Amino acid sequence: MDIRRVKQILTSPEDITVHYNGASVWIDSCDEQGNTATVHLRERHVDKNTVPVDQLQEL
Repeated sequence: MDIRRVKQILTSPEDITVHYNGASVWIDSCDEQGNTATVHLRERHVDKNTVPVDQLQEL
C-alpha cells in the first residue's frame, strides 16, 4: 500500500479491511514524512504500533 491510499482509507466513511502481518488492523493515523502508519489490532484498541505503509495490505 502507499501513503496516498492510507490517507484515503483514513478519510473514508466505509469500513475498509486492512491487514498487517496477516492480522486485521485499524489505521489510526499516518506520517507522510516517515511513510509510516499508526495501527492497532481491531480486537485490541490499546496496542498501537507504527509500521511502514508498504507492509499494509488492503483486502
